[in-house]
Amino acid sequence: MTDIAVRRSDKQRRTKETQIDVSVAIDGTGAVAVSTGLPFFDHMLSQLGRHGGLDLTLAADGDLQVDAHHTVEDVGIVLGEAFAAALGDKAGIRRFASIALPLDEALVDVALDLSGRPYLAYEVPFPADAAGLGSPPFDPQLAEEFWRAFVTAGALTLHIRMVTGKNTHHILEASFKAVARCLRDAV
Repeated sequence: MTDIAVRRSDKQRRTKETQIDVSVAIDGTGAVAVSTGLPFFDHMLSQLGRHGGLDLTLAADGDLQVDAHHTVEDVGIVLGEAFAAALGDKAGIRRFASIALPLDEALVDVALDLSGRPYLAYEVPFPADAAGLGSPPFDPQLAEEFWRAFVTAGALTLHIRMVTGKNTHHILEASFKAVARCLRDAV
């Protein structure tokens, strides 16, 4: 009988600002159920799961009446912790991956290393007054905070660079899909 290790993890975080529950299976089918109270962020996290081949269940309840920062950052922390735990000792992984991913006029380059050393290089400039997406609005500046929390908690090196792009939605979605494809390739 063959013993096949299941690469999955469940994590939660409880603070004064947020309550988050995450379940992730690395060798999934892309089945996703996400609810953060921020529909655009839910859409991005769903793309991460689907294009990453992850089974992802995520529920977050945060102080959105203050702003979205705590929710977005804490989701990054818990998802990073769950991803790292699901990877375990990383035996047999490819470790490195990169992609140039287009979405209409946007082109985003992503490279990652499941190194155990957290580092984020994020070159995706948005104007300080860029409009939020969705309702309640997701501030595009928060994407960097999400990725920083994810790489720190997940102990990986991640480079995200916008090559071209004008539409905020396209740029952010290309970046989430590119990271997803790299995670899928690296594991």
